[in-house]
Amino acid sequence: MRLTALLVALMCWAGAARAEGERAGAFDYYVLSLSWSAAWCALEGDARRDPQCDAGRGLTFVLHGLWPQYETGWPSHCRTVERDPTRAETAAMADVMGGAGAAFYQWKKHGRCSGLPPADYYRTAREAFGRVAIPDLFARVSRPLTLPASVVEAAFLEANPGLSRDAITITCKDGLIQEARICLTRDLAFRRCGADVIRDCRLKDAVLEPVR
Repeated sequence: MRLTALLVALMCWAGAARAEGERAGAFDYYVLSLSWSAAWCALEGDARRDPQCDAGRGLTFVLHGLWPQYETGWPSHCRTVERDPTRAETAAMADVMGGAGAAFYQWKKHGRCSGLPPADYYRTAREAFGRVAIPDLFARVSRPLTLPASVVEAAFLEANPGLSRDAITITCKDGLIQEARICLTRDLAFRRCGADVIRDCRLKDAVLEPVR
């Protein structure tokens, strides 16, 4: 009996984490995902010859997305009556997201779940991005740095009074510092992340790619 109950619980958890097509606007909090631009370029952008990766852009952490989140799991590709954004609306996000293509993809997967029209979702994402101070020291990274991911987290904590360790997580991919993910209430205040979001990269020798 206990085994059956455990299996049911695990299936419910997996379903919540991978759910798609839920009702728009039904979520608990946001995850603000900030991508280290040079790492994204090394992992994906260079192969696409994406303009975000051109030399001289000087991009550090860019807005990856603002993701509606459940306390456990997350919705995606939600059903919504809102229209898709125009080309002008997605292009207007390029300054904080690195490109218009990223803005449209984030709308399709996450923005529809906010229950907001695209203009309001992008405005909210931009506002959330603006509430987080990106430490100035990152702009001076001119060569690959090998460091614990916890150092990156500590820099964000120092630059953002009121941000606590349980409200931010640093992720890695293929040995590179990949993202800073910050949890926010629906009113965009810092809050504790759900247990499935707190997955800090524990590498002591992660690589922070140099700014391009």
